[in-house]
Amino acid sequence: MSNTSIRFFNDRDVRVVWDDENSKWWFSVPDVIGVMNNETDHAKNRNYWKYLKGRLRRENSELVSVTNQLKLTAADGKQYNTDVLDSAGIILLAQNMPNSKSACFIEWFAAPGESTDGRSRAKAYALFESGAAESIEIGTVKGLRQIHAWLFSGSYDFAGQIRTKNIAKRGFQFAAARYLPQTLRQIESMPDGTFDEIVTKYAEMNVAHPFMEGNGRSARIWLDMLLKKRLGKCVDWSRISKGDYLNAMKKSVADDSEIRALLKGALTDKTGDRETFMKGIDRSYQYEEEE
Repeated sequence: MSNTSIRFFNDRDVRVVWDDENSKWWFSVPDVIGVMNNETDHAKNRNYWKYLKGRLRRENSELVSVTNQLKLTAADGKQYNTDVLDSAGIILLAQNMPNSKSACFIEWFAAPGESTDGRSRAKAYALFESGAAESIEIGTVKGLRQIHAWLFSGSYDFAGQIRTKNIAKRGFQFAAARYLPQTLRQIESMPDGTFDEIVTKYAEMNVAHPFMEGNGRSARIWLDMLLKKRLGKCVDWSRISKGDYLNAMKKSVADDSEIRALLKGALTDKTGDRETFMKGIDRSYQYEEEE
C-alpha cells in the first residue's frame, strides 16, 4: 500500500491509502480532523484526536475499535504510524465531532440521509472535487475496484470486491463467476490506445459485470478516466439519453458499433470542467433509475 495526498473538503489535503487486499480506502484521521476543525497545525490535530479517542474509548464507542494504523508519509518526508479510518469510519468520526462543521462535511462526503444512489452520487461528486481520481489506476481492474469502493463503501459490504456469484439482468447472464478472474485479466490486457479500442474494452467490461451491484456507475467513470488519459477527451453524458444508451449497451454484447457511435458523438475535450463532470454524473445515475 502507498499513500497519496488528495484535495478534500474545502480544498484541504488529506492523506489516503488504497488497500487492495481489503478493497477499501483508508483516510488519515488527524488530517480529516484538521479539515473539520479548519486547523492546519498537524500537532494540534493529532492531540485533538488523542483527546477525542480517549473520551470515545471510555464510552466504549465503536469508532475506536474500527480505527486502524498505517505508516503514512508526513511533511518531513518520513513515515509515521498514523490512525486511519475507512469511509464508514470517517462518517462515524464526523458524527462524533462536537461542532457544527461536521454536518456540512457529512453532507459533502456521503449524504447519509439519502438512498444508496444518493450516497454514492455524493461520493462521485467528491471523487472529482477531492482530486482522488488522480490516485486511481487507469484502465485496470484494480482501478475499477478503486472507483467502486470509493462510490459504495458504507453502502455495500462488497464494495470494491469482485463478485463470486452468477448474476443476470433482464434475462441476460453476465460472465460466469467461476471464470471471472480469468475474464477480467483478459479484458485488462486488451489494447486501449485508440477510441475504438477503448470502447470495445468498456463494452467487454460491461459484459463481465464484475460487481454484484453498481457496475454501470463505476464503469462509466472508469471509461472517462481512460479516455482522458489516452486521448485527452471524456464523454459529455448529458448529451446521451437514457433510452439511446441502454439500447446501445444491450446491442454491444454482440456488436459495439452503436455504442461507439453514440459515445463518439458526445466526446468533449472539457476533461477538467466541473459542470460537464457533474452533469455527466447526474445523467449516469439516471441510467440506473427504474422506470
